[in-house]
Amino acid sequence: MSPPSSRDEILGKIRAARGRSGPVTGAERERLEARLKSRPRGIIPQKARNTGAALVQDFITRARAVEATVQDISSLSEVPDAVAQYLADHNLPAAVKMAPHADLAQIDWSQRPTLTLSEGRSFGQDKVSLTRAFAGIAETGTLMLLAGPDAPTTLNFLPEHHIVILKRSEIVGAYEDAWDAVRDRLGPDGLLTRVVNMITGPSRTGDIEQTIELGAHGPLGLHILVLAD
Repeated sequence: MSPPSSRDEILGKIRAARGRSGPVTGAERERLEARLKSRPRGIIPQKARNTGAALVQDFITRARAVEATVQDISSLSEVPDAVAQYLADHNLPAAVKMAPHADLAQIDWSQRPTLTLSEGRSFGQDKVSLTRAFAGIAETGTLMLLAGPDAPTTLNFLPEHHIVILKRSEIVGAYEDAWDAVRDRLGPDGLLTRVVNMITGPSRTGDIEQTIELGAHGPLGLHILVLAD
């Protein structure tokens, strides 16, 4: 008999702490499955209950409050100019590592021939990345990004500057609304995404003398392009 794996040991400790000797079965399993299907919601704060244009403005206001920059664009055709302007404003090289997302593939970059574009994961040498968000949460000005073949997680954290495209219709009020959207989006295998990243403003820390420093554990700049539907 092979020795228990680390996973088995961890699960065994959790079961013991819960007073169980084996996997969940019977009535308890049915109770847990019913809870997962029912999608229980917490108390929704008043600040997350707006709709329409007011909801979008709530997201923009709170994203800016945590040091993100936000720009409205009416179509994907405006993305090249918006990206080029951001690079110029921050004295960055004209190079962008882009997620291989279907929406981003539609962008015509010919109007900005000096921009160098590449797709795929980042290995730490990229200054700027461009990705697509899954949702924006107005409650706190937070972006929700799902990992997958068209959305490498490394693009969210390794480059010094992160540019994100978010549709107005993808902005929701509360965290519960965003998680509902995730549960409704099953992959081709019928499973949920393995990784969900929640990003609220640029990376920061206040560990040293209580002084906020940006870019401590990730991008020091977060620029959100809010796209009209």
